[in-house]
Amino acid sequence: QDNSFEQFIINYCNEKLQQIFIELTLKEEQEEYIREGIEWTHIEYFNNAIICDLIENNQTGILAMLDEECLRPGTVTDDTFLEKLNQVCATHQHFESRMSKCSRFLNDTSLPHSCFRIQHYAGKVMYQVEGFVDKNNDLLYRDLSQAMWKASHSLIKALFPEGNPAKINLKRPPTAGSQFKASVATLMKNLQTKNPNYIRCIKPNDKKAAHIFNDALVCHQIRYLGLLENVRVRRAGYAFRQAYEPCLERYKMLCKQTWPHWRGPARDGVEVLFNELEIPEEEFSFGRSKIFIRNPRTLFKLEDLRKQRLEDLATLIEKIYRGWKCRTRFLLMKKSQIVIASWYRRYA
Repeated sequence: QDNSFEQFIINYCNEKLQQIFIELTLKEEQEEYIREGIEWTHIEYFNNAIICDLIENNQTGILAMLDEECLRPGTVTDDTFLEKLNQVCATHQHFESRMSKCSRFLNDTSLPHSCFRIQHYAGKVMYQVEGFVDKNNDLLYRDLSQAMWKASHSLIKALFPEGNPAKINLKRPPTAGSQFKASVATLMKNLQTKNPNYIRCIKPNDKKAAHIFNDALVCHQIRYLGLLENVRVRRAGYAFRQAYEPCLERYKMLCKQTWPHWRGPARDGVEVLFNELEIPEEEFSFGRSKIFIRNPRTLFKLEDLRKQRLEDLATLIEKIYRGWKCRTRFLLMKKSQIVIASWYRRYA
């Protein structure tokens, strides 16, 4: 219920993770259709970049204004920080405070005087400004670092390398918010170079007990995790896509014309395969480099046919092997019988 600076930066990290989730799933999903030349219905989804900008913008972001309050001379308090937020962010659609967005002479009585509210992607969160400035400073005095570095205990000395006189930096140390923002930026840069898989965990109840399913709680999580938008994009588009070569390699045994080898472009082979299986045209589309299948049932049908075909092929291989083994044994017995008969006739 009481959110301070710690929860603020945690929620900021969640916003950034949600942003990269949007970019790597919803946005990438729709851009892939454009790249592949697939016709489909565009789905609007909420992009939380506007919320991230509210927090991290270098000029008007909340973290930038918090750093400015921590660094400027004069009397600095949490209230002066809130006043600055009211001046700069009062008109932002995702920021709310006691000062109304419509008029500075009207007050939002649902908020205490020392609070502001941000409408995050997962819902509105109210923050107490008390302690924001002190927690953002979080500075270790240079004299203390130097004193600890001079300690005779090797571990204590190693814990305070900034106290080394040879490494003294007269610049003011970065604030906690700046350090966290830099760490988040490094994390985002690292994630964008990977191919992450997202696992969304749903909490079925607040009691941490088995066999209890709270419908309202689950629906709330699904709505604010952006899962509904993801499902809408998936349902409007295609549930499965795969390059032509591996698709043909996996399902070529289902068609006599493509089995065991297809001589020609993989796209033509996939087209022959799907025509042979009489899959409705509305269930798939041909992209520039991939085959797109709309309904999961079509994919399940292909997998079932492949499974049955593999069993038939296994039976065929087993039948041929047994026939070869029995014939080989028969020919060996026949040869032995001839040898035995010839020797018998010689001495009869």
